[in-house]
Amino acid sequence: MAMTYLSDLVRHEGDPHVIETGQSSLSAVDQLARMLGWFSLGLGAVELLAPGRVTRALGMEGSEKLVRAFGAREIGAGILTLSLEKELGLWSRVAGDGVDLAALFPAMREDNPKRDNATLAMALVAGITLLDFLTARSVREQHKEGDGMRRDYRDRSGYPQGIEAARGIAKSQPQPERHDQVRY
Repeated sequence: MAMTYLSDLVRHEGDPHVIETGQSSLSAVDQLARMLGWFSLGLGAVELLAPGRVTRALGMEGSEKLVRAFGAREIGAGILTLSLEKELGLWSRVAGDGVDLAALFPAMREDNPKRDNATLAMALVAGITLLDFLTARSVREQHKEGDGMRRDYRDRSGYPQGIEAARGIAKSQPQPERHDQVRY
């Protein structure tokens, strides 16, 4: 509903309207990769714009610059995951998750009053890491070329009934008058 309203804001008066949408042409793995890309953008925005809240929630005050850097990295990974290079974006998410886990480890110290939050954050990051890894691996398998051979389309003309049929159709059309001289 909201997307329809937003798309109507930028639609010109004569543009057609989508009455009903069909099934997506994206596979389930590609749809999951897209969701992870959007998740990266959202998480990165939070880390970039509100690093103090993140560090306070984890008992890691003083690490705001690090959280901002992680936010920028997360946004980059999200953009890459939403692009044609989604596999590279997903693998960068996996690597980033490893860095996030390492950065969270010091918050597990005994004297941290927010240690429970940090433990929950580590569990969530570990789960997301597994999801990122499995999705990246599935995208690689789905999009790899079959036998390592490139497809050869040199024998195709682009004409479904052949070039002669297309020429025959063109010859049967009425020809416009030809003028040998053009006046300006």
